[in-house]
Amino acid sequence: MDAVLPKIEAALREATGGTFRITETAAVGGGSIHRTLTVGDGQQRYFVKTGAAQARTMFEGEADGLAAIAATGAFRTPAVIALGGDAEHAFLILEHLEMHTPRSPEEGEAFASALVRLHQNIGPAFGWERDNHIGATPQHNPRSDNWAGFFATQRLRPQLERARQGGHGGELQQFGARVLERLPALFLEYRPRPSLLHGDLWHGNAGITAQGEPVLFDPACYHGDRESDLAMSELFGGFPGAFYATYRREWPLDPGYEARKPLYNLYHLLNHLNLFGAGYLREATRLAAQLAR
Repeated sequence: MDAVLPKIEAALREATGGTFRITETAAVGGGSIHRTLTVGDGQQRYFVKTGAAQARTMFEGEADGLAAIAATGAFRTPAVIALGGDAEHAFLILEHLEMHTPRSPEEGEAFASALVRLHQNIGPAFGWERDNHIGATPQHNPRSDNWAGFFATQRLRPQLERARQGGHGGELQQFGARVLERLPALFLEYRPRPSLLHGDLWHGNAGITAQGEPVLFDPACYHGDRESDLAMSELFGGFPGAFYATYRREWPLDPGYEARKPLYNLYHLLNHLNLFGAGYLREATRLAAQLAR
């Protein structure tokens, strides 16, 4: 870590046009992929992610997603101050925001209204202008007019293959193959529009500032079915009940959402299985079996 601090300091000086000098650092908990910390000079503080040199492409995708969300005006996002690195390190420097997870009914309502506005940004097709990552997992985003096909080939199938390569075969793969075969049946009477998605929407990537501004960070953006953001928000819990009631009131969900929710959450459970290990195998297999039937 010490080796990269001078480069972070230099990047901040160049970005701010000042004489910024790091006099304080503090580790920030919660990051499972990269090392995270705040740096300050006694007056200004910034949030920094650091990783090995290959993490630069992840940081570029994150910066791209933050810019896309910010451009909608729906959410506050931490401004990207600088992105850089060298042959051994990569770093992303962001604005430091004081915030907390949405917890009151009023904060849930504000967050839901902002999410509706984000999802109402409709893209030209499903996918994204670049590939990016969800956590440390590559996420390929070729443009497509076929949502069911896109989700099968660019989301579920790569995760199932990663799980197979990681030694998770057996029932998970058997049920997963059936899910891929039967997936189009979930979309016979439902035609989602390509909404701008956060892509990794759980309460750990959401905040509210002291001024009441809804905040999103750590995105894995692409254009897809808005239901997938809602489904993940339910997978790991943490949002107030008012959030879901407000979202549905402002933009009602299709009646088939409950049938498709396990499909969208299977993607995230498989990703957690591939990133963090067998603790997620049982639930991923259960969801795959449910969908296969």
